[in-house]
Amino acid sequence: MIDGLEIVRASEEHIDDIVEVENLSFKIPWSRQSITDEFLHNENAVYFCAVLNGKAVGYAGMWHVCDEGHITNIAVHPEFRRSGIGSALMEALIAAAEERGLTALTLEVRKSNHGARSMYAKYGFEDGGMRKAYYADNNEDAVIMWKRLKKF
Repeated sequence: MIDGLEIVRASEEHIDDIVEVENLSFKIPWSRQSITDEFLHNENAVYFCAVLNGKAVGYAGMWHVCDEGHITNIAVHPEFRRSGIGSALMEALIAAAEERGLTALTLEVRKSNHGARSMYAKYGFEDGGMRKAYYADNNEDAVIMWKRLKKF
């Protein structure tokens, strides 16, 4: 991982950087207003930022739904990908889920996003289903992945 990188809870000071990372990372990015509402006002969500030299270069978040966590996004600025930042953010999400006593984590990922799917598998996520034509930009399928945190 990069020296000097910190994983912190997302706050208002990170919004501009998060919007930049979002726009560079997704074909259909969330709007600034959606990001602000989600990161600062959703009581059922937790978001982390990867901060390097005072700038958020990545972020990740999840919703707490009943006894499960749903990972909404993990994104890293293109200049910093493949440096361990995504893994550090995933570890922060898993730790937060365990602290909250959640039993599982779930997420959707593009079927073609083999890099992300490989990282998720490294953390114990398994394919659990498919959402057909989930992504509006090209009707690509989403793979639903699950990770159990506790035995039922």
